Amino acid sequence: MSRNARINTLLLLAVAALAVLPLVLGLGDHKEEPFAGADGEAEAAITELEPDYEPWFSPLYEPPSGEVESALFSLQAALGAGVLAYYFGLRRGRRQGEERARAAAEGSDTTTPAA
Repeated sequence: MSRNARINTLLLLAVAALAVLPLVLGLGDHKEEPFAGADGEAEAAITELEPDYEPWFSPLYEPPSGEVESALFSLQAALGAGVLAYYFGLRRGRRQGEERARAAAEGSDTTTPAA
């Protein structure tokens, strides 16, 4: 197994552990909603500290259900990942193209001795 394959396997195992361990260890079992988002946690903390708090503004668009909100969030994450993947792929392609052009230029560089 090559060094890169070992590193990739270790990274994949680390990501899987980060996803599975909170569920296995029961983290968040003491809460009503164990894995609620940061928005809900912040709202609960603000309401607890300042019961008469009034928000400064309301959202421009309120999704009709939690499923639609989740779908929009997933779409946003997928678009962001696509943009990043495109950028890194473009950089790698340019670098490989420059290396190939440099190698081709060095290979065709034949100098003839002066007579």
